[in-house]
Amino acid sequence: MDKLYHFLTLAGIALYWILVAGVTIRVVLKRRAVSVSLAWLMIIYIIPIFGVICYLLFGELNLGRKRAERAHKMFSPFEQWFRQLNDCQAHTVGHLGDHIYRIDELCNNRMGIPSLSGNTLSLQNSPEEILQSIIEDIENAQESISMVFYIWHPGGLADSVSSALIRAAKRGVEVKLLLDSAGSPRFFRSDWYTMMKNSGVKVVQALEVSAWRIPLRRMDLRQHRKIVVIDNEVAYTGSMNLVDPRFFKQNSGVGHWIDIMIRITGPTVNVLSAIHSWDWEVETGERHFPPLPECKIDLATNHHPIQVVPSGPGMPDNLIQQVLILAMHQANHNITITTPYFVPSQELLDTIKMTAQRGVTIDLIIPQKNDSIMVKWASRAFYSELMQAGVSIHEFHGGLLHTKSVVIDESFCLVGTVNMDMRSLWLNFEVTLAVDDQAFTKELVWLQKEYIANSYDVEPEIWKKRHIGARFLERVFYLFNPLL
Repeated sequence: MDKLYHFLTLAGIALYWILVAGVTIRVVLKRRAVSVSLAWLMIIYIIPIFGVICYLLFGELNLGRKRAERAHKMFSPFEQWFRQLNDCQAHTVGHLGDHIYRIDELCNNRMGIPSLSGNTLSLQNSPEEILQSIIEDIENAQESISMVFYIWHPGGLADSVSSALIRAAKRGVEVKLLLDSAGSPRFFRSDWYTMMKNSGVKVVQALEVSAWRIPLRRMDLRQHRKIVVIDNEVAYTGSMNLVDPRFFKQNSGVGHWIDIMIRITGPTVNVLSAIHSWDWEVETGERHFPPLPECKIDLATNHHPIQVVPSGPGMPDNLIQQVLILAMHQANHNITITTPYFVPSQELLDTIKMTAQRGVTIDLIIPQKNDSIMVKWASRAFYSELMQAGVSIHEFHGGLLHTKSVVIDESFCLVGTVNMDMRSLWLNFEVTLAVDDQAFTKELVWLQKEYIANSYDVEPEIWKKRHIGARFLERVFYLFNPLL
């Protein structure tokens, strides 16, 4: 019997090391950032068994066979639809500003999406204003409403939005609602889900979470976009989920979530509608292209272009990060960044540091309290080298600052759903807008200044004196960078 136990022990050890060797070879052979590969190898070796399990579950971009095949086949027809926009009068190459010109080239060459002029934008930063505006536009809808959100949390004005959608469906408006399964569990367990379906609203769970799917695809790959399109005439996107902050995560200890949304009219609405159509087809297999926009615009008064930049499985890899890096390289005076989760890739970190080192003023605004302890400590692991490069760090204390924005030279901005972490840049379905509109950007500048006024500045000399326990936690959670 002892010999049997001895044999089983040796066999178990041998099997484990074969498994570790196999996973190690797979990590090495996957072409990705060296820092990410090294982080995974450390997790695998430092945390036996658990590290291997983590890699098998979260280490690779696995959308699932059916969705991956569908997304691959979709790319060509969607690219053809996007490329038709290049013939539109709203694609005003001769009027593109210095900041957006190269971004237009990049997105056009990689995905066929051009920047389009002739839009109007409204920056909304009050939850009540945002939700009431969406409700009003839903009430005026005549033909179609398309929505995609990561989180839909019942309560408060979110319920008023649900009621408005039900009324719209009952009067014959086609309503398509795509919600992430992991982000919206409360909604799918609520009566609203049943009432919407019974009223004719088409409600679909994106990337459904269930135990039997774990071996088939990566569970933390999420649908993180926030898009509302009404009658292909009005659209919203930004950082806010469909929640009323007064009823959302009240016991998390981080305060109310602070968000923005942008209300848009003009040709860009149809592009956002096409992004929703992409997401809908990935999940359901149904294809419905929106109509091409009417592109007759007055170039004398309205040629401020917007570039829609989507990312996600099936779309060009790394596109949003490329746009971020390209925009920062073009900065001449200052950059202000707001993000709730700051765990950047090495390429993005190097870009921020180099931009600061060439004399550009960079302000980074992140929440003092975070709903993710791992992200909080991992973010702080970057403070020292950022401040040494000349970056000013401000910790916002007025709630969980959830706004995702980058303002370049106070004249050009990027706003959308994208956090500065590996999950947003490499994994999730995301969308951001590159906006070459000085008046709109000035509004965002004023808002960012309000954020800074409600922040504590991180002082380099004081930061150096932080407790050794804090330094240890920063480095430990930094190891989990690939999972954040």
